[in-house]
Amino acid sequence: MCLIVIAWKTHPKYPLVVLANRDEFYERLSKPLHWWDDYPNILAGRDMADVIGNAGTWCGINRNGKFATLTNIRSPSEKNPSLRSRGELVFSYLNSSQPTLDHLKQQTTLLNRYNGFNLITADLSSKQPHLYWVSNRSLVQGQIKPNSSIAPQALEPGIYGVSNAFLDTPWPKVSQTVGIFAQTLAKDTGDFKGQDTYLKIMANTKQAADEELPNTGVSREWEKILSSPFIATENYGTRATTLLRIHESGEYQMFERSFSRTQKYNDACFSGFLEPNDPM
Repeated sequence: MCLIVIAWKTHPKYPLVVLANRDEFYERLSKPLHWWDDYPNILAGRDMADVIGNAGTWCGINRNGKFATLTNIRSPSEKNPSLRSRGELVFSYLNSSQPTLDHLKQQTTLLNRYNGFNLITADLSSKQPHLYWVSNRSLVQGQIKPNSSIAPQALEPGIYGVSNAFLDTPWPKVSQTVGIFAQTLAKDTGDFKGQDTYLKIMANTKQAADEELPNTGVSREWEKILSSPFIATENYGTRATTLLRIHESGEYQMFERSFSRTQKYNDACFSGFLEPNDPM
């Protein structure tokens, strides 16, 4: 997942709204959004690649109200191919019965088994739900380094954006998407309409100006290609756009538009009511 915007407790009807693009190589096998047969509590797309650890997912919820999503931190010089799949982190959280903070604190001793990531989680079944962000990397003198002290950070109500750097790093596609997302959210009446308006935000192929490009260790040509919210190249691009809205009543809608190499797409939409362990 390479671009995520999240509204947390800012809409009068939706405590959580998530809009995200997942970028990946087209040859990497995955299943679109569905209820998993072997873990029927989980609604998410699913990575089907041959990986170390559990091939998990990039964005999902469970029936009880847990939500998790993840992006990779782009740092080619420190990437280790022998580490575990980062999608395992989302799967592990959605499949856990522990309270969010307990689960994250238990995982902190294990998080350096993975290349750099941002993990965002929430549990809408909790009587006092919090949105947490955790990363196993930090910025030291302009360089991305493994984090020696990993602590989940509770986020205040607001609108957040993340791509393949740290939370709210002002890359052009993050800042611009957050702004348009906020405008769209303000017009959302809270009745699960306006789906196409959200999808249009993430279909933006406009690339950043050369002087705005970050320096993440890839070529300038690739920095340019990766600077648009929606990416389409011969071998790599945006594979899925996901919209999740959870209503204050516990009703949810999760929509995914998945894309092929030829940009043909398929839509999947699931809705219903969460089954929280504790009433919302």
